[in-house]
Amino acid sequence: MVRFTTKKIDSLTLGERMKKIRDERRLSLAEISKSTKIQAKYLEYIEQGEYMKLPADVYVRGFLRSYAVFMGLNEKMLIKQYEREKGIQKNIKKIVDTDNPGTPIKFSSFVVTPKVIIASGLAILILGSFLYLYIEVNNFISKPRLSIMKPMAGETIEGNSSHVVGIAEKDALVFINDQPVMVSENGEFGEDVGLKQGSNTITVRVKSKFDKETTQSITVNANFQDASEQTGSDMNIPDQAVVADKTENVTAISAQVYVNPNPTWLSVKADDNLVYSGVLLPQSVQNFEAKDVISITSGKGNETFVKINGKDLGLVSSDPGVVRDVQYNSNGKVTSN
Repeated sequence: MVRFTTKKIDSLTLGERMKKIRDERRLSLAEISKSTKIQAKYLEYIEQGEYMKLPADVYVRGFLRSYAVFMGLNEKMLIKQYEREKGIQKNIKKIVDTDNPGTPIKFSSFVVTPKVIIASGLAILILGSFLYLYIEVNNFISKPRLSIMKPMAGETIEGNSSHVVGIAEKDALVFINDQPVMVSENGEFGEDVGLKQGSNTITVRVKSKFDKETTQSITVNANFQDASEQTGSDMNIPDQAVVADKTENVTAISAQVYVNPNPTWLSVKADDNLVYSGVLLPQSVQNFEAKDVISITSGKGNETFVKINGKDLGLVSSDPGVVRDVQYNSNGKVTSN
């Protein structure tokens, strides 16, 4: 008697097999997606057998490799089954397309004539004109855009200066603490602002070409050791002597600095404290005060001018390049020995 053995044939598709394994391990598509970096929608397409919605095969093979590694499966078997099932889907689609030819192409009766072209051109021109007028009127009515990116309001700065960065309306003028600053073609600006010990208010003002203004102010705290701050106990002097000394040295130097004819980078220290660092424009004047010494560093010495206590001292230097730490006291320029 001949005996026959039965063999169970696994008829599960790739998607059914993957879903079965996932359900057995109680994993969601989101969990697998997070671990394998495969988008959940692609995992769902594979489980549903919607291979035509998947990206190129080279990516799908990568998905299946990552899936196999995560699940501990044989990647070659998964890829082989995917390629076989996708090939079957392609063949079925070809047969369906052959049996059901596409709908005949219908040609429109619309004919492009010179009159139609002229009318369309006029319509586009009129629409463009209205759009331009709308933008110009809106710019005229609305205030210019201004956003201060840094520093943040209430921030504590470790030092005696802060770099102010922001974005303003394109083609607008920007002023920081009433001093003009350079603005890029995209409206971006950045400038170093000197700070005093404690609370400081930084005010940024933007002025559009239609004279509309937007102003924002932020308050920051500066934390640094002021070299000019000394107490009577530190110097071992009686309190009365300290008071007398402070009375005698209040603002001994008043300086005015301006540039001509080009914008020039400047750095100014008053009694060894940085009070200004940035680009000075020709139409602006910076005023500084100090007890003993004002020190100026300029990117263009022969285009930077100084007045001390109302006396015009002319150029900082005849050097057309960078000059550093040119010092002034109440008597004028300090010459190095």
